[in-house]
Amino acid sequence: MISPFPASPVPAVSVIMPAWGVADLVGEALESLQAQAFRDWEAIVVDDGDPAVGPAVRTYAEGDPRIRFEPSPRGGVSAARNHALTVARAPLIALLDGDDLHLPGYLERMVAAISADPALALVTCDAIFTGQTTRAGKRFSDYSAQDGERSLDAIVTRRFNIFIAAIMRREVLDAVGGFDETLVAAEDLDLWIRIAALGRPIGRVPEPLALYRRRPGSLSSSALRLRRAAAMLYDKAALQLAGRPEAIAAAAMAATMRDEAGWVEGEDLVIAGQIRAGLALLRRSHAERRSPRWRVMMPLFSAMPPLARPLLAWRRRQELAEG
Repeated sequence: MISPFPASPVPAVSVIMPAWGVADLVGEALESLQAQAFRDWEAIVVDDGDPAVGPAVRTYAEGDPRIRFEPSPRGGVSAARNHALTVARAPLIALLDGDDLHLPGYLERMVAAISADPALALVTCDAIFTGQTTRAGKRFSDYSAQDGERSLDAIVTRRFNIFIAAIMRREVLDAVGGFDETLVAAEDLDLWIRIAALGRPIGRVPEPLALYRRRPGSLSSSALRLRRAAAMLYDKAALQLAGRPEAIAAAAMAATMRDEAGWVEGEDLVIAGQIRAGLALLRRSHAERRSPRWRVMMPLFSAMPPLARPLLAWRRRQELAEG
């Protein structure tokens, strides 16, 4: 549905959308914006160096002046979002990845929530998984805690999780310097920590207002990349929060993420046939702490190393099937 209204000189909300590798899906994301009851928005789509994105977006932009296409060199999702911020005009910034969808009430509910309290730095919401995953139809909050306090410590320790489709005040993003382009993953968590460190409250709309698409990919490589990036951002947070009690929690989380990266890498080595090296890494990374099952498996693998490869290969297949 194309809005018959021209773009506002200064819209209420700028929706920034990185879209590398999702040229076949970005149209659905834009249609989810056009279906919003709240109409005073602009969408800024950044291709991040993907030549297929421009033609897909222009089809929509030609009929809707609220949609803008911004080409940029390949620099990663943080660079794409920061590029969009340089041209965004609104005092409120909403995030939407090019393969996700906003449900029809997203902008109306989120703008109302952040407008109700001028002190709020950002507002988050719940979401529903979609795509090729066994999580399809389930909520983000079923897997990532969204209840309880929304303090800096709760965000650092993941007792409270902010969903990526948040809405923020532009002044807050400017105050923290936008997204960190040196991080290869977990850049959103890094942003939430820096925003929470400002001391301004964070709001939450409890109902699901977005569809979060999960697509097929290499679970082990993405898991390793995410954990290594998380360790880096927690090291960074521990330095930035030096002198505050949350710095201790950040340092502990960095150590946990390094252990978890070791779990993934150790499994990879075992599955690849490097059983001795893989089991040694799993022991150094305290794999027995993962769960009661792992407390049983690690002594078993030490006693009978040949069992490790088929059991971990089966476990990996199960994880891949679950998406």
